[in-house]
Amino acid sequence: MNKDGSTIEWKGFKPTGSHNGTIPIERGVLDLADVKIVGGSFLIDMTSIAVTDIPADDEGNAKLIGHLTSADFFDVEKHPSASFIVTGSEDIDGKTMLSGNLSLKEAKNNVTFPVTVSNENDVITLSSEAFTIDRTKWNVQYGSKSIFDNLGDKFINDDIELKIMVKAAKS
Repeated sequence: MNKDGSTIEWKGFKPTGSHNGTIPIERGVLDLADVKIVGGSFLIDMTSIAVTDIPADDEGNAKLIGHLTSADFFDVEKHPSASFIVTGSEDIDGKTMLSGNLSLKEAKNNVTFPVTVSNENDVITLSSEAFTIDRTKWNVQYGSKSIFDNLGDKFINDDIELKIMVKAAKS
């Protein structure tokens, strides 16, 4: 896998706007038959979550990263990595739908999302369309109005939008 070209883009929403950033994919492998995904896995480096909508030198950037890495959100001290293990793929209505188990914190849930796989000069690129997961299924509950009452407009949406890009050399 090409670490530099492999990342997850994230976007979280709240009533007053949104934040977005990236999470690097540490390492992984994709098993292909032609350009059809038949297996694979990757390890996600939660300690390196980044915020891209606030300038890096703005104190708000470090503050948000500090909050996201804390026990309120991803608790990276206890859970430095997340993982995704492919469980299958199928073509539905002309789109390739990739399924796999996403393990984050102490929870594992199966997710399915649309992907495109290409092979150029023996570099395999898997890219997903934007898709959403409900963060509360992975014990990320801070500011969730489905869990806490009396948040008013201070809640954070349960859905996080993700977009995955994995580049790997063909072996």
